[in-house]
Amino acid sequence: MNEILKQNQTSWNAIADDWFGTTALPEYGCRMPTETELGLFGDVTGKRLLDIGCGSGHSLLYHARRGAGELWGLDISSRQLENARGLLRGNGYDARLFCSPMEENPEGAPEGTMLPLGYFDFVYSIYAIGWTVDLPATLGHVASYLKPSGIFIFSWDHPFMPCVDARDGQYVLDGGYLDFDNSPFTFEKGGMPMTLTNRKFSDYINALAEAGLSVEHMVEETDAETLRCPAEFSSAYYAPGKAKLMPLSFVMKARKL
Repeated sequence: MNEILKQNQTSWNAIADDWFGTTALPEYGCRMPTETELGLFGDVTGKRLLDIGCGSGHSLLYHARRGAGELWGLDISSRQLENARGLLRGNGYDARLFCSPMEENPEGAPEGTMLPLGYFDFVYSIYAIGWTVDLPATLGHVASYLKPSGIFIFSWDHPFMPCVDARDGQYVLDGGYLDFDNSPFTFEKGGMPMTLTNRKFSDYINALAEAGLSVEHMVEETDAETLRCPAEFSSAYYAPGKAKLMPLSFVMKARKL
């Protein structure tokens, strides 16, 4: 686990600038409805929010402009946090940022002692939670950060995505969803090695339940514009044509019991 975290941290530090502002609120994911349409957060005025995998800080900025009371963020990449701090301060806002894996509470981090427990109204993760190497541990920490009845919102690739391939002008099932066994695999992103794990919906639901988080709402939709417009066949992973057949991303909203 430590080797994977170190590899991913090094790689994200190397490519952070190339992903500045990518997949951030109000966007939840590729070709799916936005927070503007879904309204999963509602009114965040005066609320305490923690962004897990905050990246370049654009989701934090989104909430800052909507009156959030406190902004906190955690990311494994120090370069991402440099970008986030610069973005927020350049717009007149500040946040408490921690450089740490999401699998642990960053006690002793330079920016503060540790993330407070039972403190946040919202914890959220926009296209980052899937990077965890230990989902139960990560969700256990998420639950510990939330107040009673606090809300956790996260988005990620739809679990069926790795099972669909583009071949001979068609999208075909190429891989078994039932074969996902939480084994990590390595690939290249921006020329750097990264390691991920394919997970089923049941992996997320069961880990949420074990952490004391109850799912209130789930979104697995393609946005109206993509469905309305014609799309030529493409082998791209996030191809519009594929999005006409299946959702490419999903969002879950859960409450701490």
